[in-house]
Amino acid sequence: MSCKKRDREKDILEEAQGEKSSRRTFLKGLSIGAAAASAALVTGCVPGADAAASGELKLRWQEFFKKNYRLMTQEEKEQTVARLEQLAALKSNPDLQIGTESPIPGVLYGYAFNITRCEGFMECVTACVKENNLDRKTNTQYIRIFEMEPGQLDPGSGDGQYYHEVPVDNKFYMGTQCFHCENAPCTKACPTKATWREPDGIVVVDYDWCIGCRYCQAACPYYGRRFNWGEPEIPAEEITRKQHYLGNRIRPKGKMEKCTFCIQRTRKGQLPACVEACPTGSRVFGNLLDPDSEIRYVLKHKKVFRMKEELGTEPKFWYFID
Repeated sequence: MSCKKRDREKDILEEAQGEKSSRRTFLKGLSIGAAAASAALVTGCVPGADAAASGELKLRWQEFFKKNYRLMTQEEKEQTVARLEQLAALKSNPDLQIGTESPIPGVLYGYAFNITRCEGFMECVTACVKENNLDRKTNTQYIRIFEMEPGQLDPGSGDGQYYHEVPVDNKFYMGTQCFHCENAPCTKACPTKATWREPDGIVVVDYDWCIGCRYCQAACPYYGRRFNWGEPEIPAEEITRKQHYLGNRIRPKGKMEKCTFCIQRTRKGQLPACVEACPTGSRVFGNLLDPDSEIRYVLKHKKVFRMKEELGTEPKFWYFID
């Protein structure tokens, strides 16, 4: 094979791998590139760099045609995360551990927020950003804290962008995030079934099946979803490397994101990062099916309410006061 022809095949491979390619151009380039790579391998004319590119191309091909996570067998899930870990290593991001932990039998997660204890420090927000590999450039946040006037109970009437010393006298603080509704309108709005509610109550997103239409964002009455307009920018030393396929793995560009109750932690028996970081004990998380859990104690003994309860969404997120 001539070097000129080999160079053309290399160009085709690079074009097929281009990040800005559309689905149609990706498939076109990929099929041509695969044929070229096969021919080159037969003639033994591919240098080491081309072999590495061909290996990455094969991984990306397999990723492009994988199933929706809900349709995968456990073996397919393991193969998928293995590919993602290999691709991360090829991008100089080694040592990622992507899990596929399933819901724990007999567990239904619930969350409660104490509005009389929160003092607006935002350690919860910082912990969430770090744990869930959120984009630093756009300052993406799953959690929002609102500074509220006495008598108000709708965060929309509060200040979600305060920049001063807290707490402030005669104010209280109210946090919001995804409420993981039992009857979640976002899951019904998704045209590709990329988002659904798991048996443990966590509403998840298969990022690779999300097409970024944002119907779910429009359907959510609690402003719980975020759209990423670009590739997440995270300093290498700040990446959380213990991840879950449906949780804090680094999302592709143009996808919907949201709180997942730190699925990568909670399905291993740990608390969400925000709960662990809260300095005032304002956040309570646990198993609603366990009568001895702290969340059940709060629901039984405290004055609780849920936001926009009249909508019938049945959120798994309560507010309470001491």
